[in-house]
Amino acid sequence: MGQTLLTHRRGVLTGLLVAGLTPLAGCMNKPLRPANTDGTYCYSVGKSLRRNETCTTAPIPTMQAEAEAKRFEPSPGLLTVYVVRKRWGDAKNVVRLTPNQGSAVTMVPESFVRLRLTPGTNKLAAAWDEGNTALEVTGKAGEVVFVELIGSVWSWGSSYRLESGNPTESRARALGLRLVADIG
Repeated sequence: MGQTLLTHRRGVLTGLLVAGLTPLAGCMNKPLRPANTDGTYCYSVGKSLRRNETCTTAPIPTMQAEAEAKRFEPSPGLLTVYVVRKRWGDAKNVVRLTPNQGSAVTMVPESFVRLRLTPGTNKLAAAWDEGNTALEVTGKAGEVVFVELIGSVWSWGSSYRLESGNPTESRARALGLRLVADIG
């Protein structure tokens, strides 16, 4: 009888704990801010009096395009590259990402970009006010590749690097981010 009562109490306490914490699960990620009226997007950090905003220079894709990009499906005949920018020490700079010496797109903290490129070797270049970096990405038609833009911002400066991403980790990171450019 004592063991049954203990098991019952344990089950009730577990149920109450799960029921009490479930509503908090949605609070783990900040909700994505909507685009500005002009279509640009700003990443914001800080309190209202000391808010620091980092904004794109061009309008971002629609919510429909973002939802489609977050399915992470390959593009027939093209190499699909996702560049993901989300790290705890990176909350400030605009980084200009340029695929194959083409037109640059701006990335703000906690954002991602989808690029559909020709199969083979492609060069991605990233530049910010204090420097630049580059990475060659190779892939076949119909392949999906992930690249991480990893940055550290300190009071004395900032640094960034591009490196190949782990598909599972990069996908999970991108799901909570804003699509700021969709090229190709």
